[in-house]
Amino acid sequence: MMIRLWQTTLRSNLLFPTCKGVPFLKLWLSTSCYLLHSHEVSCIGTLSHGTYERNREIDFEILFNACTTLEVAKRLHALLIVSGEVQSIFVATRLVNIYSHLGDVSSSRDIFNEVPRKDAYTWNSMVSAYVRNRRFSEAVECAYEMLSSADARPDFHTFPPVLKACNSLLDGTRLHCWILKLGLEWDVFVAASLVHMYCRFGFSGSAYLIFKDMPNRDMGCWNSMISGFCQNGNAEAALSILGDMGLAGVEMDSVTVATVLSICAQMNDILHGALIHLFVIKHGLEFNVFVSNALINMYAKFGELKCAQNVFDHMDVRDLVSWNSIIAAYEQNYYPYDALKFFHQMQSNKVKPDLLTIVSLSSSVAQTKDFISSKTIHGYIMRRCWIMEDTVVGNGVVDMYAKLGIIDSALKVFEELPRKDVISWNTMITGYAQNGFASEAIEVFCRMKENNDLTLNQGTWVSIIPAYAHLGALRDGMRVHGHVLKEGLDSDVFVSTCLIDLYGKCGRLGEALSLFYEASKETSVPWNAIISCHGLHGLGETSLRLFRDMLNVGVKPDHVTFLSLLTACSHSGLVDQGKWCFHVMQQEYGIKPTLKHYGCMVDLFGRAGLLEIAYNFIDSMPLRPDASIWGALLGACKIHGNVEMGRKASSHLFEIDSENVGYYVLLSNLYANFGHWEGVGEVRSLARNRGLWKTPGWSSIELNNRIEVFYTGSQSHPQCEEIYKELAILNAKIKGLGYTPDYSFVLQDVEDDEKENILAGHSERLAIVYGILNTPPKTSIRIFKNLRVCGDCHSVTKFISKLTEREIIVRDSNRFHHFKDGLCSCGDYW
Repeated sequence: MMIRLWQTTLRSNLLFPTCKGVPFLKLWLSTSCYLLHSHEVSCIGTLSHGTYERNREIDFEILFNACTTLEVAKRLHALLIVSGEVQSIFVATRLVNIYSHLGDVSSSRDIFNEVPRKDAYTWNSMVSAYVRNRRFSEAVECAYEMLSSADARPDFHTFPPVLKACNSLLDGTRLHCWILKLGLEWDVFVAASLVHMYCRFGFSGSAYLIFKDMPNRDMGCWNSMISGFCQNGNAEAALSILGDMGLAGVEMDSVTVATVLSICAQMNDILHGALIHLFVIKHGLEFNVFVSNALINMYAKFGELKCAQNVFDHMDVRDLVSWNSIIAAYEQNYYPYDALKFFHQMQSNKVKPDLLTIVSLSSSVAQTKDFISSKTIHGYIMRRCWIMEDTVVGNGVVDMYAKLGIIDSALKVFEELPRKDVISWNTMITGYAQNGFASEAIEVFCRMKENNDLTLNQGTWVSIIPAYAHLGALRDGMRVHGHVLKEGLDSDVFVSTCLIDLYGKCGRLGEALSLFYEASKETSVPWNAIISCHGLHGLGETSLRLFRDMLNVGVKPDHVTFLSLLTACSHSGLVDQGKWCFHVMQQEYGIKPTLKHYGCMVDLFGRAGLLEIAYNFIDSMPLRPDASIWGALLGACKIHGNVEMGRKASSHLFEIDSENVGYYVLLSNLYANFGHWEGVGEVRSLARNRGLWKTPGWSSIELNNRIEVFYTGSQSHPQCEEIYKELAILNAKIKGLGYTPDYSFVLQDVEDDEKENILAGHSERLAIVYGILNTPPKTSIRIFKNLRVCGDCHSVTKFISKLTEREIIVRDSNRFHHFKDGLCSCGDYW
């Protein structure tokens, strides 16, 4: 590089031609000095008889300090070549540093290569140049070059930057060996860098061994150790280090406070968090932006939004992180409209959003179900090419569309992501599972496993286990459970909760309880799962007992807890207890009911036949009822035969959600039950005109590692003839026990004989008979049905359980039914 600059500078025929008798060098130096220093710098060299002479010494220190752009740096470089100063190792190293600070690492390396005998300062400068410009691999390679060179011996300045640059634990441990060999492990900066490196790779134990042997520790070292334990999930050890820090007489700074606040959130310890806040106020740290942002995040984790907003409101200076923190606080606590309000305030204050702002914003929009705004956000991101630049933003858009139920758009964005990380795959799997596309979720999971560059993590299992639970795929779910045990993730509260839910939804309530007793029960998450499982099985009283146990051990319920309780009360007909839960939720725990809570109350009243109370309850709601609430009322009208109120509910439903075929089916069935065939025809015609078709009913049974699926009236199964023959025999026997077909569940205007044949062909009966034919006598049979069990099939299954002395477990779209000895666990209330 020096030769190129020399040739550029001396490009003319003469070395330094004169211009009207004035030596060129004098003019060049004058121009250069003007460019290099905005103040008056009289550093003029002269030529005499073709040789260099100096009238006065050039002040290169001023020139070095004036290098603020690459152009000026190159002018100085040329001057140093001409003056011969570049031969100095010190001057050359300063040039290395200047180019690296200006972002031109290639020029730094070129100068470095020209230095004949490099000392430790030169090598350290080159390593730091790579690190400063985030070229970490080259920094590590440069350090290895230095270690293998005989020119210079590494010193305590060599290792801190290169340890920061290590991309793998192997490089870190190799450098640690060199540090031990050179006897530099006692240097506070080297030791602190080793602590930070091991913590970064998750080896906080190794970091602590170095930390405890350090003779002196600076503030950064204490913070690194505390942060390392915190990041690796060992909050107790982090607090222990904090205690040692206090005993050593070292006071917390802003970094320590921010780390400790995150530990308090991790341990669900709001009391310690509040005490730290008092420390902050006492020591005047509340005006530190970094500390205030950490306080907002901590209070948000505890759901204490008033406290979070109070901190935000009292900030004298707010940076982008402050705005992102308060927006995320409301978004993560399901107050999307407040999050959007703060986003608009942020724009009014002329603060430009970044990628994290958009991630919170997209989630808030998804919560508000604002389809138009979702397209606006996507367009905003596309115009800035943020999806191409950052996978996090792309993941946020996929999540937004999935939560809005626009699964096709979610898939399109997912497929177009230039780089898919593990979170991308987890988000797509979750999107499918939460929208009821469990099979598609499993397909994406299988594609993910084929990608050898990805490591399945906790989020993957939390995403896919609910899909197997939805399908009732117990065998595949148990296989996933095996993988979880192998990877040691069974102690994770979210994974263990998903497993509880899996076994509960697959009818294995005993296994679900065993997992619950083994799980960590410090938060509401596992409690919510086991309460929900018992509610699903019609054991509402048990759900309420578990809720009382939860309160007795000091676990605070959340909105999901009460949603599970209200559902359990609804399935068990516990109206008074449900009303009590709804009251306690608001009055004692200050939880505002969401539409889902209101929907559960409508379902509770409706199932109990209190249709007028249910209608009045909807009328008095402070929120605008959505389709699920009117749908619950319509379902209740169908159960209790209230045609007039069914019409009212359906009129609201068709205004809100005219594309859901299930609501047309409910109204059609309501008319059919009372023989209003004209009404049936009108509703079915209306559905057909809108391009809607009824979802066909099917039931499945898993035997011999195969899942057999039966559709209503199916004639295609290999054992079809045998199944219908056995079914006819069973029908004759149960009639002898008192069974009488209930033709009201045939929704077609045909003769009674034909109605009986239609009832006999229902999918759950075919699956049950298949199970009887292919399993040993008196063994249990498990059936999964995609729709609600009809009343006649419910009666038939009770008789079959008594006749065959079997337990028959049926999971329909709403709940579980355990049939045994002619009785059902639901008590005929479903």
